[in-house]
Amino acid sequence: MDTAKKILTINGREVEFNTEKNLLEVIRRLGIELPTFCYHSELSAYGACRLCLVEVDGRGIMASCSTAPEPGMKIGTDSAQLREMRRINIELLLANHKRECPSCARSSNCALQTLARRLGVDEIRFKQLEKYEPVDNSSPSLTRDPNKCVLCGDCVRMCREVQGIGAIDFAGRGSRARVAPAFGKGLASVECVNCGQCAMVCPTGALTPKQDRETVWKAIHDPNKVVVAAIAPAVRVGIGEYFDMPPGENLAGKLVTALRLMGFDYVYDTSFAADMTIFEEGEELLRRIRNGGPFPMFTSCCPGWVKFSETNFPSLNPNLSTCRSPQQMFGSIARETLPSILKIPRENLAVVSIMPCTAKKYEAKLDKFKTNGIPDIDYVVTTTEIGRMINSFGIHFAELESDAFDMPLGFGTGAGVIFGTSGGVMEAALRYAVEKISGKTLHNLEFKSVRGQEKLKTADLKAGDLTLKIAVVNTLAAARKITEEAAQGKSPYHFVEVMACPGGCVAGGGQPIQSSLSKKVKRMDALYQTDKNMQFHNSQDNPMVQECYAKFLEGGPNSHKAHHLLHTEYENRNGMFDARYMVEKGTAAKRVPVAVCITPAGDAAHKAEKVLARLMDQVESMDVADKVDIEAAYCPASITDRKAGDVIIGDVHLDGSDSMKVMKVLAEQLQEEK
Repeated sequence: MDTAKKILTINGREVEFNTEKNLLEVIRRLGIELPTFCYHSELSAYGACRLCLVEVDGRGIMASCSTAPEPGMKIGTDSAQLREMRRINIELLLANHKRECPSCARSSNCALQTLARRLGVDEIRFKQLEKYEPVDNSSPSLTRDPNKCVLCGDCVRMCREVQGIGAIDFAGRGSRARVAPAFGKGLASVECVNCGQCAMVCPTGALTPKQDRETVWKAIHDPNKVVVAAIAPAVRVGIGEYFDMPPGENLAGKLVTALRLMGFDYVYDTSFAADMTIFEEGEELLRRIRNGGPFPMFTSCCPGWVKFSETNFPSLNPNLSTCRSPQQMFGSIARETLPSILKIPRENLAVVSIMPCTAKKYEAKLDKFKTNGIPDIDYVVTTTEIGRMINSFGIHFAELESDAFDMPLGFGTGAGVIFGTSGGVMEAALRYAVEKISGKTLHNLEFKSVRGQEKLKTADLKAGDLTLKIAVVNTLAAARKITEEAAQGKSPYHFVEVMACPGGCVAGGGQPIQSSLSKKVKRMDALYQTDKNMQFHNSQDNPMVQECYAKFLEGGPNSHKAHHLLHTEYENRNGMFDARYMVEKGTAAKRVPVAVCITPAGDAAHKAEKVLARLMDQVESMDVADKVDIEAAYCPASITDRKAGDVIIGDVHLDGSDSMKVMKVLAEQLQEEK
């Protein structure tokens, strides 16, 4: 074992290094914050922005993020040449960037602005971009403005590496290079799950959460509307960072006060609905245990995960818990109970959900969560959106006194609060299920085996005579492996919690941007501390939920009415062509349907892209584009016998790598149509 110290020199100072994977990490540990756009420690090194440049003696100027440290290196981090190169790079980015800073959602937290000021860029000597591309507003959750993109690739790597999806990627070359969804389509037309993690790492506002603030203000200012808000658990430990307060502080009381000052009529706690979720989900798990499955049962609280599963693994729809998410349970219960409690017409009620999550915007708009055309949740605003609303009202948030939630839908337990972190839903459900199975009151309420930041956590827990096998997973790339196992009938688990975002809802796409991973940890710790400080720690002990069941839901969980209001069904989203390209040069009476199977990521995706490009070129060269419909069909290999790059012409299934065979069958089909 080599125990010799590894030492290099930075700006004339000897520095020891050990586990750092690149020079940038060594330099930052020394206390020097080199500028960078494209470096995130949890993503692969890319070296695109050319801002973290250093001079390495004997090697010249190199990108520190993609250069491994070596003993004996002599490194300089600042010189006249390095400063000028960084300034020029920033100027070029600004010249190619739509500069509408005052109206940009990232105006107060823009890395491009910050670095321009830091590097002293007072003027831009290069020609401003004159022709702008259209803004993509197709997604209910995200806005994509390609004119603000600096091609750092952060969003591409986040989507591919952390989420395992690949909904966006680089396209074009040279001056035409851009980041975009497949075939130039909108985000709503590809396999995007609306998680918003791309927006969390975008440094310039090219990807931002969809803004719904103005529609909420309109409802508040409508004298005929009674506007109620429901605050999700993770929001209360994230909102303070928007106002430069210490991370991880539970500010629910201040937020309630702010909302009332702004004109919200009633303020409730989504933790109430989280407790109700445990009543329903816990009973569903117990029923599956009695009936022998189907296992594993997957949680259904995260809409990003649910869409991912419906798209990639529709065969597992019966394995998803039929429970609605806490947001949608709250909306349904609010519509059912508040008109009579508040003595108002149902149509006069406006329900606003305040969430850490951008995917909740998508979820609220699903047709299945509407009654007579009226959505259960009218509007979803993120943590940062509500922060902007508070600022616009002129409220000094840090100086506010705390106020309490309104009752009865404002009463939650500690189990409901920890829904905001990875492992929280599982722990809350275990507090219910283990007590029910064992028939004994739990005294040790903490299931620490499901806590923590790890992407996958597993445990075997004793409940009476039963050993419950459980798994907790966060990020969709990590979830893919465990769902593939389940789809193949090889899963050992009874119950699996999945959250799309790293660490759970505390790191959702609508939260304040995390400048360090420690902020996420502090948010998680704050939720567990809140649980400890609560009067009740088990969902089943919530007296307000019990009263709601007695008065409005025929007495208890899983009643006919509870099932109608609190449960849902799932669909097979794999059947739709999320990415579609149609070659149209004229009008033909009939067209030959041609589909190329694609997958979202990896080597298989590149193979499929090559097959599709070659096929399109061949169709063009044959001058039959007006007689052929070419579609890119999303076909995950885990649920079909089709492989990426396979071609289906009519009813004929072909290996796309056999180009001659493909063209022969296409010619035969065209002749038949003729």
